[in-house]
Amino acid sequence: MKIVFATNNKHKVQEIVDLLPATIKVFTLMDIGCFDEIEETEDSLEGNAKIKSDHIKMNYDYDCFADDTGLEVDALDGKPGVYSARYAGENASFEDNVNKMLHELTGVENRQARFRTVISLFIDGKQYFFEGVCEGEILTKRKGEKGFGYDPIFKPKGYDQTFAEMDLQTKGRISHRGLAVQKLIKFLKTLD
Repeated sequence: MKIVFATNNKHKVQEIVDLLPATIKVFTLMDIGCFDEIEETEDSLEGNAKIKSDHIKMNYDYDCFADDTGLEVDALDGKPGVYSARYAGENASFEDNVNKMLHELTGVENRQARFRTVISLFIDGKQYFFEGVCEGEILTKRKGEKGFGYDPIFKPKGYDQTFAEMDLQTKGRISHRGLAVQKLIKFLKTLD
């Protein structure tokens, strides 16, 4: 099976390819010659994932899946959520976003949070959604060098390491994206 993952984020691609069976060949936007700027204009993870998968299917005619992920922090009323990638501003770096998060949670006791990923799959003319959630907490300082985004300050519930300290296999098994991808894979195997 050949399918496009509507992203140019090499970290996301690596995480997902490591989880997929060899029978599923994944192509990136670059692989199919898509250099379009697909704007995420919805106010939900589902909506933004759907925009991306619809765009590829309608404009390139490939079966496709896309994801959107948000970090939801209880003390911030679920923020940054759908705006996680641009929490510190439109052109913010991962570092900027983490700095803003740590600053806003200074002195805050309730540091409960969750990562949530929604995958939109457009295949055989139909749309499907798969969700993964990983509960955890935001630490007061960075720990670990692996991963990306908020990984150095997010410690999953039941673990002593942040995502940035974990090996890819462990992270892939328990993470929000990993859980959503496991559901996607299970579904794709029924089509294969």
